Amino acid sequence: MVVFWEHGYDGVSLTDLTRAMGITKTSMYAAFGNKEDLFRKALERYAEGPASYSARALHEPTARAVATAYLAGSIHASTQADRPAGCLGVQGFLAAGHLGQSAGNALAAWRDDNRAHLRDRFQRAIDEDDLPAGTDPDTLAHYLMTMANGIAVQAATGATRDELQRVADAALHSWPPA
Repeated sequence: MVVFWEHGYDGVSLTDLTRAMGITKTSMYAAFGNKEDLFRKALERYAEGPASYSARALHEPTARAVATAYLAGSIHASTQADRPAGCLGVQGFLAAGHLGQSAGNALAAWRDDNRAHLRDRFQRAIDEDDLPAGTDPDTLAHYLMTMANGIAVQAATGATRDELQRVADAALHSWPPA
């Protein structure tokens, strides 16, 4: 996971991967299939680990709290001192032209699932009068993901946590009132 995160899909060779895992190429193929399959497994691990903030945010009591937790999670995951800066998913999409079918499909499904979960949570907030009637939950989900992706890109290029928090605060300033 970390090797893909640091170098992107296209920047990683099979030698890099087997060296990081301490196994032979034969063992890698036997355990994981090809590079695309291994990338898909790395993305699953990333979603369950560093990017698990996304699922946790959905349990917040209000839509604004969901957005706040989601952006805070993005900042935290993108700026850990002991991990690569940015986001594995964003890094993968930046190299999407070089991804194989399986890896590209995995990234698209991960993105679409995240957006659908946020959209459904925001629809619930509308139904519960936590967001104004007429709010488009899909656009709001897309907006939040776009902000989180931008945070990841900025983190990967050296932005500090404080700078990114100011960006998140500005994004939340335009959040629809309850």
